Amino acid sequence: MSKKLSIVVLIKQVPEIEKVRFDYETGRLDRSSATAVINPFDLNALEAGVEIKEKIGGVITALSMGPEKAEESLRDAVARGADQAVLLTDARFAGADTLATSYTLASAIRTLGTFDLIICGEKTIDGDTAQVGPEVAELLGTPHVAFVEQIRDIDKERIIVKTKVGRRYHIIELKFPGLITVTKDVNTPRLPTLRDKLRSRKIPVTTWRADNLSGVAQTEFFGLSGSPTWVARVYSPLGEKRRGQIIKSTPEEAVKIIMDVLKNLNILR
Repeated sequence: MSKKLSIVVLIKQVPEIEKVRFDYETGRLDRSSATAVINPFDLNALEAGVEIKEKIGGVITALSMGPEKAEESLRDAVARGADQAVLLTDARFAGADTLATSYTLASAIRTLGTFDLIICGEKTIDGDTAQVGPEVAELLGTPHVAFVEQIRDIDKERIIVKTKVGRRYHIIELKFPGLITVTKDVNTPRLPTLRDKLRSRKIPVTTWRADNLSGVAQTEFFGLSGSPTWVARVYSPLGEKRRGQIIKSTPEEAVKIIMDVLKNLNILR
């Protein structure tokens, strides 16, 4: 029997960004103010995993860290092609920055056991850092390629991808185990059918707390206590309106006034 790839897809539940409100007192998004959905870039990551499974075979584990209601997004991931789902939810995970989040996810992947390929979205729309995928790879000590725009070839031992860094494109061969982060250009995520949605309701979502990871992790590195960065203050910058000046004089006088204004602005010397 041929080997099936073990694929882990990282999923984050995020609020619909156009509708969400921001809590300026706490410096956090008020996630209850908008409908929660799978981060759009993670849909591309999941679709990439499903396409790989369809091509050469594989088992996809959707992994997410978040509140208990994030189970809804994991069930959506199952409806879209994931085979199993794991939710990391615990008050001790709360307040995590990208490093603590990556540490928790990497600890969960270690707990899952061996893997061949981890696929992440390029970034999340509520954080926009593009840090978690590469940080997970570094914590696991596995090679990674970020900003993948195309999967050119794959077999049971390696994947060949096209990525863009700066102004240059690179064709890279990544041997397994490894991690990639994908952009929205890598594919077009499919929509789940009603049958897929009904099937996803019958598949249990595994829930892990901090204690479930204690065999491979130091729990003080979870959540706020494990976060070297935090939000000190959040505010909306005051927008300065455009200012204008109407000059009513002769052309000669107008030129002199304009020259003086430009000199005061240090545009002319």
